[in-house]
Amino acid sequence: MSSLASPRPDDGASRGFPLSAYAICCRGIVWREALRFLHQRGRFVSALVRPLLWLFIFAAGFRQVLGVSIVPPYVTYILYEVYITPGLVGMILLFNGMQSSLSMVYDRETGTMKTLLVSPLPRWFLLVSKLAAGVAVGILQVYVFFVIAWFWDVKPPWQGYLYVLPALILSGLMLGALGMLLSSLVQQLENFAGIMNFVIFPMYFASSALYPLWRVQESSPLLYTICLFNPFTHAVELVRFALYRQFNLEAFAIVLGCTIAFLGAAILAYDPSRGLISRKRQAG
Repeated sequence: MSSLASPRPDDGASRGFPLSAYAICCRGIVWREALRFLHQRGRFVSALVRPLLWLFIFAAGFRQVLGVSIVPPYVTYILYEVYITPGLVGMILLFNGMQSSLSMVYDRETGTMKTLLVSPLPRWFLLVSKLAAGVAVGILQVYVFFVIAWFWDVKPPWQGYLYVLPALILSGLMLGALGMLLSSLVQQLENFAGIMNFVIFPMYFASSALYPLWRVQESSPLLYTICLFNPFTHAVELVRFALYRQFNLEAFAIVLGCTIAFLGAAILAYDPSRGLISRKRQAG
C-alpha cells in the first residue's frame, strides 16, 4: 500500500507532455488490458454464461408468470426474453466493471500498480485510460451476447445495434467507475469479493432489469422508490431505449451525472495526498 502512497515528484512536469505521449500511454494501457483478456479466456466465457443462463433457462420458465405488457420503448407485446435482454447487457457491463476493478486490487497487491501510477502523466489520465480499456472489453462481450441472443429470437432493429453503442460506452464507464471507487476502499484481494456481492446483487435485482417498474410499484412502493434511486436502473433503461432507436433523456442525465460523480470520487480516492489511500497510510 505504501507504493501507492508515495507522491510523484514530477507531477508538475506532466503538463508539458505532447498529445502523442498521452496517446502512447493510453494505447499501452488498452493493449495490456487486451492481452490480459486474451490470456484469461475463462473470464470471457464466464461473462457470457450468466446472462445466457437467464436468457435460455430462467426466461423460459418466467415467460408464463411474468407476462410483459406494452411499455415504452416497445410498441407491441413482447416476449419476456426480449424484455430482459437490456438487463442482461447491464449484467455483463456490471460484472466486467467489477472484475476490472478486481484486477486493480490484484495489481496493487503485486506491486504492478506502482509501475502505472508513478508515471509522470496525470494520475486522472492513467485511471481514465484504465477505465476505458475495461469498457472496451465489456462492449466486445456485449456484442458477442447480441449475436447469440439473435438466434434466440431477440431481434431489435438492426440500426439499434449502432444506436446502442454510445449507451453501452456511457453505462460501462459509470459501472466501471463505481468499481474503481470500490477498489480504493479495500486493502486485500479477498475483501473485494465480499464488497462485490454487496453491490452487484442489490443493484441488479433492485432495478428494471428483470421486470417493469410498474409491476414493482404495484407490489412494493418502497422497492419501487429504491429502484428509482438505483443508477443501474437508468443504465438499463438507457440501453433499452437505444436498442429501439429512442433516446431516454432522463436516464442519460442520471447515468452521466453518476459517471462524473463516481469517476471524480475514484480519482480523488487514488490521490496519494488527499484520497482514501493516504488516510489508510496514516491510520496504519
